[in-house]
Amino acid sequence: MLIYLPIAEVSVNAFVLLGLGGLIGLLSGLFGVGGGFLMTPLLMLVGIPPAVAVATGANQICAASFSGVLAHWRRGAVDFRMGGVLLAGGVAGSFVGVEIFELLTALGQVELMVSLTYVLFLGVVGGLMLIESLGAMIRARRGTAPKRRQRRRGWAHKLPLKMRFRASNLYISVIPPFLIGALVGLLSAIMGVGGGFIMVPAMIYMLGMPTAVVVGTSLFQIMFVTGVTTLLHATQTFTVDIALALLLLVGGVTGAQVGARFGMKLKAEQLRIGLALMVLAVCLKIAFDLVATPAELYSLAAAP
Repeated sequence: MLIYLPIAEVSVNAFVLLGLGGLIGLLSGLFGVGGGFLMTPLLMLVGIPPAVAVATGANQICAASFSGVLAHWRRGAVDFRMGGVLLAGGVAGSFVGVEIFELLTALGQVELMVSLTYVLFLGVVGGLMLIESLGAMIRARRGTAPKRRQRRRGWAHKLPLKMRFRASNLYISVIPPFLIGALVGLLSAIMGVGGGFIMVPAMIYMLGMPTAVVVGTSLFQIMFVTGVTTLLHATQTFTVDIALALLLLVGGVTGAQVGARFGMKLKAEQLRIGLALMVLAVCLKIAFDLVATPAELYSLAAAP
């Protein structure tokens, strides 16, 4: 059943979009990720223009993050003060990212920029996840326990403008979390991702936050940043397709419930390896499309 997407200006099978939303929801339930770093490239692969895929993907991540924050807030696992600092940086980064996005769109280079950025980030993240997961599986088979990470004072403790974050039991400078939030906001505007795959490791290893409050705090920041990003794209670049967003959300809610049930039956190492292989597969497909000879060697476009 074909459905016309007015903003994307393409006709796409509605069941394919529901399936994509369901797949991302399934991954969210299985692996505990928002799936934005897979949603945008998958939308591009089915023919959605990159600009629309980025803006609409951010809209879906906002809704999914809101649901996650509520669940973590009930358990008291959200550091709202740290989330506020991350959010301030994220909003600043979003404004810069949208301006860069508009400039690239005017130059006609937005598709190339988005594709190259995805190849870089998906390749790095997927490779690191695969190496870490294989190492964990080998240690589990040998019966060797991983080395316990010792908490020590790092560069984040030596910078000025310190603030006490009681929920995270930290007393550090606000500069590092602000910069981390700004980077995630920039990526959200350009790539249509929530940035959790970068923020969570940074909060654990760079800021020294306890793992128990990292996920909820990350989702709190992502919820607002992707919301601001969606609003900016809707009012400045006009690339948010509501019809596409609704289909993805319906599929995502259903897939998340199924994924949560299956996720409880698999080992953590198996889940991470599966996610890493999928990330690398999407990375290779986008990289191949960049170097392969296109089906149409030229296109007609209106002059600026």
